[in-house]
Amino acid sequence: MPEVREAQADLARAHGLDGFCYYHYWFNGRRLLDRPFAEVLATGAPDFPFCLCWANEDWTRAWDGSTSERLVVQRYSEEDDRAHIRWLLTAARDERYVRVDGRPLFLIYKASLLPEPRRTTDVWREEARRAGVGDLYLCRVESERTEHGDPEPLGFDAAVEFQPEWGSFGRPLRRSLPERLLRRVGIGRRGYRLHEVHDYAATVERMLARPEPPYKRFPCVTPSWDNTARRKSQGFVLDGAAPQLYERWLRAVVDRFEPFGPGEDLVFINAWNEWAEGNHLEPCCRFGREWLDATARALDVRGALEGPADARRQTHRP
Repeated sequence: MPEVREAQADLARAHGLDGFCYYHYWFNGRRLLDRPFAEVLATGAPDFPFCLCWANEDWTRAWDGSTSERLVVQRYSEEDDRAHIRWLLTAARDERYVRVDGRPLFLIYKASLLPEPRRTTDVWREEARRAGVGDLYLCRVESERTEHGDPEPLGFDAAVEFQPEWGSFGRPLRRSLPERLLRRVGIGRRGYRLHEVHDYAATVERMLARPEPPYKRFPCVTPSWDNTARRKSQGFVLDGAAPQLYERWLRAVVDRFEPFGPGEDLVFINAWNEWAEGNHLEPCCRFGREWLDATARALDVRGALEGPADARRQTHRP
């Protein structure tokens, strides 16, 4: 609904967010879940910056554990690379599109799935120059362990951290001493047995203690995570997530982040409204607007928590 999208943009802007990164689903010319963004592009509303991240995985029955059952298959080719970037450039020409030093920003969620990543990035850049758009700013998302490492040899300008960072967690809570003792007497929690549960506060400290990589990577934080809504078992939960802890994480990341160059000052938050994975900034029945208020405080956005709407549109520090 267009009025909902306008309200979302107003809410995001008022609390210090500078744009939305939409997941984009492209399967050999077939676009799925595309109506909201198609309407944003066609209508010019809301007047709020955006960029696209190609979620290039196969679609499977992951919600019930049947990840081997593929519903929509991703196939790659040079012909498809060219068709894809030509469509993406229709979005890049929009004046609202996020640019890094004048270069349209595109993300690829799982670059390791590309049979020839360098071919894809070279083709995309070639087509963009031919179309008069100029060079692109391409980022590889570190969505899994296989996605880590210097992105430049694959033709990417930078990486984007993904949170939760799956490869950096310690032991799940079910392996903790108190939980093991509870299981011995038969009162261990069923959720701990079915899913991998970690402590959010400990996760924040662990993430902040990690060293920075020797390549360009934009940081990311997440307010919470619980994807058991879409997994009957083997889900992943960050237990004890709270706005105050998230605020500490985001503030620390923003305070220590040094931009790499002109326009290279991006910090990502996962996510605006990933309801099925339990990570959202949008208001909810449990927390109200607390996640957004915590975001505004971490970004030192004046007027976000009180005053008229016009006073909430202050410029915040990078």
